[in-house]
Amino acid sequence: MRVRNKPWAKELIEKHPEYVVTDPEAFKGRWQERFEQKQPLHIEVGSGKGRFIVGMAKAHPENNYIAIELERNVLVSILEKQIDAQLPNLQILHVHGDSLMNYFTEGEVALIYLNFSDPWPKARHAKRRLTHKTFLEIYEAILAPGGEIHFKTDNRGLFEYSLVSFSEYGMRLKQVWLDLHISDYEGNIMTEYEEKFSSKGQPIYRLEAMFSNK
Repeated sequence: MRVRNKPWAKELIEKHPEYVVTDPEAFKGRWQERFEQKQPLHIEVGSGKGRFIVGMAKAHPENNYIAIELERNVLVSILEKQIDAQLPNLQILHVHGDSLMNYFTEGEVALIYLNFSDPWPKARHAKRRLTHKTFLEIYEAILAPGGEIHFKTDNRGLFEYSLVSFSEYGMRLKQVWLDLHISDYEGNIMTEYEEKFSSKGQPIYRLEAMFSNK
């Protein structure tokens, strides 16, 4: 994805510490302090422009949400949406997905969303995929008992890889959708990518998984 440089992004982020957490290590094990109410904590790893996570926070005020995005020029799109919506149950982290254990303690997270992650199609880049076993180890550590991973993609290769990765790790697949938009699934909130690809007739793949020992 080619990202347009936004020279004003850094300044906007610095102006809104109430939404963008500047010292995430300090809140490890204390994330509920960032929200008005103590509620189940859901995180999205790689939130992009934020359409999904903002939509979820609006639709489900009974949960707290954290958007995680590494690219600053993309993260400001989430921030702009949050400035407009002022949702009390949404926070934003400018960190990398492979460092989650630095910011969340064991069992602190109830649900993890992985939406339209980079497929890294070359075999030598498999370890970069967010459903590789090294990432699954991280997710397992921070998820609470009964916690889940919800995964969506338009990339069939990544979906097939993820099914195998989850299975080999010993995870339990609760549900699998091979074409989400023609299924009876209710309450789907689309990402920007999802709208783009589905409008072209591309099937959207989705699954819900749990760790067997949770």
